[in-house]
Amino acid sequence: MTHPIQPPSPQSKLEGSSFGVDTAQFTPGLYLVATPIGNAADITLRALALLSHADLVACEDSRVTGPLLKRYGIDTPLFPYHEHNAAKVRPQLIEKLKAGAVIALVSDAGTPLVNDPGYKLVRACIEEGVAVTALPGASAVLAGLSLSGLPTDRFLYAGFPPPKQAARRKWLAELNAVQATLVLLESPQRLADSLADMAAVLGPREAAVARELTKKFEEVRRGSLADLAAHYAEAGAPKGEVTLAIAPPAEQAPASADDLEGALTEAMARLPLRQAVDEVAVLLSLSRKTVYARALELRTALELKDGNG
Repeated sequence: MTHPIQPPSPQSKLEGSSFGVDTAQFTPGLYLVATPIGNAADITLRALALLSHADLVACEDSRVTGPLLKRYGIDTPLFPYHEHNAAKVRPQLIEKLKAGAVIALVSDAGTPLVNDPGYKLVRACIEEGVAVTALPGASAVLAGLSLSGLPTDRFLYAGFPPPKQAARRKWLAELNAVQATLVLLESPQRLADSLADMAAVLGPREAAVARELTKKFEEVRRGSLADLAAHYAEAGAPKGEVTLAIAPPAEQAPASADDLEGALTEAMARLPLRQAVDEVAVLLSLSRKTVYARALELRTALELKDGNG
C-alpha cells in the first residue's frame, strides 16, 4: 500500500512532545533528516517531530518538501538550499545555527548528503563548532542493495556514471577491480547504454535494476549485465528512479598476452593511446608500463601494415 500513515491528532500529543516524541532532545544545531523515497509513510516519528519543532527546514525543492510537510500538518518555514545557491546561502544558515537555531536539512528524497550539496554545510558546521545530528531513515541506495540478492558485507556506492560513453567507460574501468558490490544510480533514459558499457568493461557479472522503490509498482529485475542491457534496449527506458547493484568481480587468472592484445586492440580503436592504456591497465590489473609498451608495439605494427598496404 502507498497510503501514508495518519499523523496523531493534536489531542493525542503529550505536553512537550510532538508525534509522541520528546522535543526537549532537539537542542540547537543542524539535523540531517531522511525523508521518504516514494512511499510517504516511510518517515520516522522522530523525523516528523523534528521537522515540526525546527525553526526552519533547508530543502532542495519546496515543491517536493512542502507537500510532504503539509501531509503531516507541519507548517515549519522552508529555506531553499541546493547546488545552485548553496555557496551563497550557506553562511546565512551557519549564522542562524550559531545564534541557536534548530535547522533540519532534507533532500528531495532519501538520506541527505547522498548526491546533494549537504556535505559542505556539514563541514562548515564542524569548522564553526555547530552540533550536527543525523536522523536516519529511507535510502534508495540501501533499499536497492538489500533487494538485489548480491553480497552486502562490502559495497561501494559510486553515484551516477558520467553521461558520455568515453568518460563512462573510463570511470567503469577504474571501478573494475573493486572487490565489493557496486551500487549506482542512473537516469532511466541512459540505463540501456550504461548497462551495455558495464557489460563491456566489467564483464559477465550479475546485477539488479531496482525502480520505483517503495511505490506500488516497485520492480527489481535481476540478471547478467548483458541480459539486462538487452532487455532495456528492447523495452525502452523504464519509469521511475533507478538504483543499480552490480556483483563484485569473480576471481580471475592473471591476464594472458592474448588478453592484453585483445583489450588493447579494442580500446585503441575508440580512444587515444594514453587513455586506452589507462583503461586496459585498470581492466586487467596490469602495470601501466607493461600495457604501454605493448600498446606501442601494436601501434607500430599497425602503422607498418598500413604503410605496406
